[in-house]
Amino acid sequence: MLKSKALLLTQGMHGMISQVEGLSKALGLKFKHETIKLKKIWNIIPPKFTPITEGILENRFICDSKVIISCGRKSVIPSIMLKKRFKKDIFTIHIQDPKVKLDNFDCIICPEHDNLEGDNVIRTKGAIHYLTNDEIEKNVNYLNPKADGKKIITLILGGPNKYYSFSEKQMTETFAKIKNLFVYSKYKLIVIPSYRTPENIVKLAFNYFNDNHLVIKERDKKAYLSSLGLADIIIVTCDSTSMISEAAITGKPVYVAQMRNKRSIHRFEKFYKLFKELGIIRDLDNKIENWTYTGLDEVNKAATLVKEKMRTHGII
Repeated sequence: MLKSKALLLTQGMHGMISQVEGLSKALGLKFKHETIKLKKIWNIIPPKFTPITEGILENRFICDSKVIISCGRKSVIPSIMLKKRFKKDIFTIHIQDPKVKLDNFDCIICPEHDNLEGDNVIRTKGAIHYLTNDEIEKNVNYLNPKADGKKIITLILGGPNKYYSFSEKQMTETFAKIKNLFVYSKYKLIVIPSYRTPENIVKLAFNYFNDNHLVIKERDKKAYLSSLGLADIIIVTCDSTSMISEAAITGKPVYVAQMRNKRSIHRFEKFYKLFKELGIIRDLDNKIENWTYTGLDEVNKAATLVKEKMRTHGII
């Protein structure tokens, strides 16, 4: 029997988990995660050319949930497969552009810069996520940066992807800019790595900023939350619209540390433009500025619209 809870389908990447988990929490649903692994050949085949069959899966799973929330390319086909099996008994939500016909899902949630349109599409400003201000406040004292009255700046590191190489040379340039701009202006620095940050970059940051600053070497969600709560200013590397969107919940100034790209970043540029127009971000440049804005709470806005669609479908 299907239960009123959510089955979360992702590739297991932090940014995807943050989005599906954040939505399920905003919907007030209990949930369980299922990491999707495809058989080798299907990892390189686009979803629109992939057969809708369990045969493509390395790991099969049981669905006992009325709500399916998927995110990422690998989860597209499993979600469609479940919809074909259970039909109106389940409600399928896909986060991000699925790169297949949109009517394969009951609802799609995507950032405005994806340019998707349809009756079942809910557009958000940036990526939705699982962070809340209550959770940040609860964990604010987890770190003890020993600031001694100095203002605190948090640097959140992403990692290499198909758009940015995240080389040591690029990161050394970024670290030098931060040191010249903030450290010499008597700011205390907290450096937070993500799950995509290479070990050599974490080591580089530790050696570059030395013992006078706090460089977290391990991936630690509580440290991440604490650093957001403690920060007067936040810097995020340009490779992750998800982490920039997460920082935007705080209402604090968010600088984006831009790096040279290795291919077209048109979608990134549209995202940056929107967030600059909203007064959320500025490029990390050669001057220190402070500004405020209303923190983004897109996941709860999206959840309200999703609930309306779920009622229409008789799911709740």
